[in-house]
Amino acid sequence: MDSKSILVIVRHPPHGSSWVREGLEAALVGAALGQPPTLLFSGDGVLALLAHQQRGALGQKGSAAMLEGLSLYDIEPLWYDQGSLEDRGLAVDQLMSGCQQAYIADMIAKHDVVMSF
Repeated sequence: MDSKSILVIVRHPPHGSSWVREGLEAALVGAALGQPPTLLFSGDGVLALLAHQQRGALGQKGSAAMLEGLSLYDIEPLWYDQGSLEDRGLAVDQLMSGCQQAYIADMIAKHDVVMSF
């Protein structure tokens, strides 16, 4: 079976739903099967990359601990969309370490499979 390149795009905020967790779990499944995906954060998904996250309003844990462990599964770097940061009034220095800027169209074009969460 031929190996396919996988892009997982996280577009939802880290609190209020399970979308981020599900996207990260999909990425981990790919890594466990020997196909570590590229992980891109866009839209409200960039909020998951903020350093020093606190619990959500309903006591939900932040995603920072899970994100930091992804390098153990060869899922690195974590990619972000600069426009999404700017639209939310955020700066790169507010993100956890190890994040790199990506261009969404380029990322989608160079992957065989795209999954959006």
